[in-house]
Amino acid sequence: VDYNLLKKTPGKNGKLILCTAINPTPAGEGKTTTSIGVADALSKIGKNTIVALREPSLGPVFGVKGGAAVGGYAQVVPMEDINLHFTGDFHAIGAANNLLAAMIDNHIYHGNALDIDPRRIVWRRCVDMNDRQLRFVVDGMGGKANGMPREDGFDITVASEIMAIFCLSSSITDLKERLARIVIGYTRAGAPVTAGQINAQGAMAALLKDALKPNLVQTLEGTPAFVHGGPFANIAHGCNSIMATRMATHFADYVVTEAGFGADLGAEKFLDIKCRMAGLKPDAVVIVATVRALKYNGGVAKADLNNENLEALEKGLPNLLKHVENITKVFKLPAVVAINAFPFDTKAELDLVEAKCKELGVNVKLSEVWAKGGEGGVEVAKEVIRLIEAGENNFQFAYDAELPIREKIRAIAQKVYGADDVLFADQANKEIDELEKNGFGKTPIC
Repeated sequence: VDYNLLKKTPGKNGKLILCTAINPTPAGEGKTTTSIGVADALSKIGKNTIVALREPSLGPVFGVKGGAAVGGYAQVVPMEDINLHFTGDFHAIGAANNLLAAMIDNHIYHGNALDIDPRRIVWRRCVDMNDRQLRFVVDGMGGKANGMPREDGFDITVASEIMAIFCLSSSITDLKERLARIVIGYTRAGAPVTAGQINAQGAMAALLKDALKPNLVQTLEGTPAFVHGGPFANIAHGCNSIMATRMATHFADYVVTEAGFGADLGAEKFLDIKCRMAGLKPDAVVIVATVRALKYNGGVAKADLNNENLEALEKGLPNLLKHVENITKVFKLPAVVAINAFPFDTKAELDLVEAKCKELGVNVKLSEVWAKGGEGGVEVAKEVIRLIEAGENNFQFAYDAELPIREKIRAIAQKVYGADDVLFADQANKEIDELEKNGFGKTPIC
């Protein structure tokens, strides 16, 4: 979809609903499934709704997690196209990443005017696949004509800094400016070298100009869905693109979006990084919990998660309560817990979670969107509407971006993770000092 539509049409400034989760099991707990199901449920009860999701990476698709267009009756379609090459966005990002890598080595080969230290090049190549053989390599072999031999490596495409930049960019101009600021390595004197210094940003942006346009598909029930971008939350901010989220809020009254991993990680980054940079303010949060994740956090082995275990389930409940506390007390946002039901959950387990949540004053609703589609998410959707209309929203960030790096890290560790304090290793102190010296002290923590 052409992003110029944002300028050409009047906007709705839709309500933004974030879908996050408790600490997940390795297979995931259904944030995307719930996001789609709640969006379908909102549509079903007459609300003009769009869901904004991340694109799947080929690595996880062919790995343990599988596809990210999800399943059952909560899907975006065409599933097979979305899960594989889709519109080629990830290929464009990989090409831009590897173009920069080639330009760095070419600069060194043709005289190295910037005096880049080959031992301190931090920019790596990428491929959108889980390929452990390529994580660390030596390249530039084969004689003088084939470059300088050096240690190198490949990351998965979604782990490229370009993916994070792509998803935080608000226009093609903003994209070029961000690309130019990428630190690709250091000189022999220790000064940082940027992509802008080797004039790579224009060519990289040209490769990304069409990829920057949000992709519009739909759910099985016909709810519009923007599926665009997808950096990992463990090494980046874990949210879909700002462009897609803005477009969704421009055209819909209600927008459901997601953040990777648990609320301590993905939601924190969504709120402290994406919302800060894009000027977004969420109106409500859905925290996905599953019986199996609660048992997993209660000490049950992965192989035994399908077996009823009420004792372990109760032991895992403090994990859920901490996530609820983070959203409602740290970020001061209204929240509802959606218990994402699985076929092997027992009635006793579901009843226990619901009863304990209510006993502790936590908003909770059962979600059956995998089995029933939008119909199975109506109770969650109605609670979300109630929370938004109640207007009890005093959204705030976990830290002030102007604070020194150590203080921002300490704020996240203490407020979100419950740490008493943070002790920094010598190497960490050295790296923080270098970051602040090079002008990165006022940026959000990722």
